[in-house]
Amino acid sequence: MKKLVLLLLLVCTCATLSWAQSGKRITVTGSVIDGDDKSPVGQATVQLLSLPDSTMVVGNVTNNNGVFSIAARPGKYVLKISFVGYLTQEKSLQLTAGKPSVNIGTVTLPTDAIMLGEAVIVAEAPQVTISEDTIGYNASAYRTPEGAMLEELVKKLPGAEIDEDGNIKMNGKEIKKLMVDGKEFFGGDVKTGLKNLPVDMVEKLKTYDKKSDLARITGIDDGEEETVLDLTVKKGMNQGWFGNVDVGAGTEDRYTGRAMINRFYDKTQVSIIGSANNVNDQGFSGGGPRWRRNNGLNATKMLGANFATETEKLELGGSMRYNYRDADVVTVGSSQRFLQSGDSYSNSNKANSNKETGFKADFRMEWRPDSMTNIIFRPNVSYDKTRGASVAESGTFNEDPYQYVVNPNDYLNFDNIGSDDPLRDTRINATNEHNLSKSNSLSANATLQLNRKLNNEGRNITFRGSFGYGDDDSDQYAQSETRYYQIKNYLGGDSIEHRNQYITMPTKNYNYTAQFTYSEPIARATFLQFSYRFQYKNSKSDKSTYDLGYPWDINDGLPENYETAYVDSLSKDAEYKYFNHDISLGLRFIREKYQLSAGMSLQPQNTKLSYKKGDYMTDTTRTVFNFAPNLDFRYRFSKVSQLRITYRGRSSQPSMENLLPIVDNSNPLNIRVGNPGLKPSFAHTMRLFYNTYNAEKQRGIMTHVNFTATQNSISNSTVYDENTGGTTSTPQNINGNWNAFGLFGFNSALKNKKFTINSFSRVSYRNQVAFLYNKETLHDDKNTTTGLTLAENLNGSYRNDWFEFSLNGSIEYTAERSKLRPEKNQNPYTFSYGASTNVTLPWQMTLSTNITNQSRRGYDDASLNNNELIWNAQIAQSLLKGAATVSFEMYDILKQQSNISRSLTADVRSVTEYNSINSYCMVHFIYRLNIFGSKAARDKMMNSHRGFGGPGFGLGPGRHGRRPF
Repeated sequence: MKKLVLLLLLVCTCATLSWAQSGKRITVTGSVIDGDDKSPVGQATVQLLSLPDSTMVVGNVTNNNGVFSIAARPGKYVLKISFVGYLTQEKSLQLTAGKPSVNIGTVTLPTDAIMLGEAVIVAEAPQVTISEDTIGYNASAYRTPEGAMLEELVKKLPGAEIDEDGNIKMNGKEIKKLMVDGKEFFGGDVKTGLKNLPVDMVEKLKTYDKKSDLARITGIDDGEEETVLDLTVKKGMNQGWFGNVDVGAGTEDRYTGRAMINRFYDKTQVSIIGSANNVNDQGFSGGGPRWRRNNGLNATKMLGANFATETEKLELGGSMRYNYRDADVVTVGSSQRFLQSGDSYSNSNKANSNKETGFKADFRMEWRPDSMTNIIFRPNVSYDKTRGASVAESGTFNEDPYQYVVNPNDYLNFDNIGSDDPLRDTRINATNEHNLSKSNSLSANATLQLNRKLNNEGRNITFRGSFGYGDDDSDQYAQSETRYYQIKNYLGGDSIEHRNQYITMPTKNYNYTAQFTYSEPIARATFLQFSYRFQYKNSKSDKSTYDLGYPWDINDGLPENYETAYVDSLSKDAEYKYFNHDISLGLRFIREKYQLSAGMSLQPQNTKLSYKKGDYMTDTTRTVFNFAPNLDFRYRFSKVSQLRITYRGRSSQPSMENLLPIVDNSNPLNIRVGNPGLKPSFAHTMRLFYNTYNAEKQRGIMTHVNFTATQNSISNSTVYDENTGGTTSTPQNINGNWNAFGLFGFNSALKNKKFTINSFSRVSYRNQVAFLYNKETLHDDKNTTTGLTLAENLNGSYRNDWFEFSLNGSIEYTAERSKLRPEKNQNPYTFSYGASTNVTLPWQMTLSTNITNQSRRGYDDASLNNNELIWNAQIAQSLLKGAATVSFEMYDILKQQSNISRSLTADVRSVTEYNSINSYCMVHFIYRLNIFGSKAARDKMMNSHRGFGGPGFGLGPGRHGRRPF
């Protein structure tokens, strides 16, 4: 009986072991490279097919370094690796339980010359790919007209937002740096890259969160993570010379010109760029309607050089650039200040002329003398010179002036205010002023970081030091006349105040920082991290104000002996000394599926201020203690699916000057009073990111949620003077400010991959608390304003080898609510819809056009409820076998685009209209220089210019682009 039992146990054990062995997954790893230049191929599709039916068992995509990893049970398989534009590679595999991991080495993908010769691959390239926290975009999937710069391509990307100042947000996160093949381009300056890099050179774009030098090397989270946009240069272009020259002239005295020359070889990049234009680098939104405005008339010039190189142990990079900007901005504005009972109204006309000249240079070195040591050095220097002139007219009213005249802004200049003034009974004040200013600013900074690994288990030590110096000098001439209509002089007429002043304010500052970090492995893939940082800042400013008397004119220059008119009560001397200690302790866990970092930063601070203003003199010291907790959790469901949750608390102190019990009346219509009782504010910020991608269906989903709440936030308590129309503001702590933001992005190709659709949904809610002055009680009441915004962008497109057509639409609805002034509630919404097309004709000619209708509704101001039908078009002819292009472009053909911006806070609503030239025509000539390093590379780039089945026609992957509209 015992023998039978033992026999049964043995059989069961063998069966169990056999089942366990057969159920165990074997890991298959490898890398994929380009057959021509041996560079990594990212986002290639990797599949294991079972035999004999060739059904897919498991799939994945390569990461940005071309590396892949998949797992399957023992058995016979075919490994299939494919990517658009390459020949598919297959390899037979037999996985056995005795070998838990298999490395197949490097797989080379040969170029598919036939596919490269057909523009149809543009339709098959996936628009969006996702790998872990990196979102990639294939440039060939977004067709842009001839000569386009990078900005025009970025506008088309799902989830991209570009504001009026040219700042980019991708999926709700602001892009802080721009990279080319992983290297900083002009110090990472985003606007320089957007305006000067041609789409022709870009193969892919990807966005990801780039850690700071300290976090990347040590793993210690310092909160300095940046979202970057990284471009991959087309295959072949990284082994030769390439560039372009683009010149254009148009109606309305418009002109533009830019030139770029690049030398890329191995791991070295050299670029020289130059540009000059007076068209605000205007573009129309090919990716969908957006309310982007051109504020003012701007003429810019730029010249710069950039280089980056890399060896096994050393990385070097740097740039220098000269910038010039001449801006003429004319604004017409109106605003409404909310009071508890009744409101005040203001109107203004302003004309500003500013000339800015700047020079910047930066350098970066990363040296790895051995496998255990890393040294990074980053110096930079900049110099800026600004000259400005402005003329302004403004007026304040106790009733809505639009009840009495059609345009109150016509009655702000004193020359237009006569005895029959229709606004006389409602006027509070009126000011006419003229200002001249000039400033010079010099700054220099340097950072040195030394890291040493003490073993291969994660123990390392780091020293980081930095130094900064700044020297600013500014002069201002002010000539103004203010008339007070509610205050009479001793003769019974309106009170008049003249301010003729010369103000000079030199400022010098310097700072230095020393930081020490240590990381200790305390368990498997678990690290204890310690950091100590000391920071010192010194800033000294000397503001001197001189009264030049009346009837001095601003064009007369400084009078003799003006120094004797020094105004002690309007001048000040201040010197700040700031000492900060930052002690941080954290834990970091790294597991196969997740990473977790959590820590706390303690920050004792000491600030000393020496201050003199008029008869007030003080030497004061403030000691505070801040703390800042942080949490970063990442969970990886797969290579293409990830969840990330972060939390960061941050304490901030009010400025020392806000804490002083002094009155700043340098502007009698905007008086500021300090508050010694201010408390520090503390902000809680939580973010959630989730993304996933299906390579087979070319379908991507991304979600971003952000929540911020601030305790003891600093707001202004504003007392409104009914007699002068001026305000007296005092900073006060207030609670209740918070906001939430969420977005959902969806992108997918349809069944035959020629149709694509993407959706981008946003929701945001803000709860803003501010003080509202009560004229009856002469005290502030707390007012809460809320805003709920719902927005949706939807875009669908069809493309083949010669034709692309897109339909796009968007709607944004906002519910604005005011607790104390519900009669001011609004439900404004904007909606847009339009179409764009890009047609390749069989005579080396392309036609591009789009038309968009933009509409506003729901505003109390009827003038804002309008429609704008914006139509742009371009026709381009290719010459010299594709090396040159001549194009004719028309902007805002129907002349309906306006330039109006609107803002709303808890106490003020304002509308501003800017001058601009939106409607004009322009002729362009573009010449491309392409000299690549090998015959294979040259053939590859020439083949990419084919379309309609023959060479030289159409838009292939090497020729999408045109100058941005």
